[in-house]
Amino acid sequence: MTNGVRTIDDIKEVTNAGTGCGRCIKDIEEILIMICTCKGVSKDTVSEAIKNGADTVEKVSEATEAGTGCGKCKVEIQTLIDTKE
Repeated sequence: MTNGVRTIDDIKEVTNAGTGCGRCIKDIEEILIMICTCKGVSKDTVSEAIKNGADTVEKVSEATEAGTGCGKCKVEIQTLIDTKE
């Protein structure tokens, strides 16, 4: 995420989104759990691939398509591999 924005509170502070009626909070939560926005791959999907033996970014990409678009998420995928999340 840009500028280290990782939580709803971060989003509220940086953008003021979610500070009014709050209807957008669900949408913001869905965006925050995305690892790969190009392919719409969530953290849970990437984590499941890692649990199933994908131990490199390339293997995660093969299993989930994450990282096969612009590639910006590859660093985050590697972090999940390294931390076994």
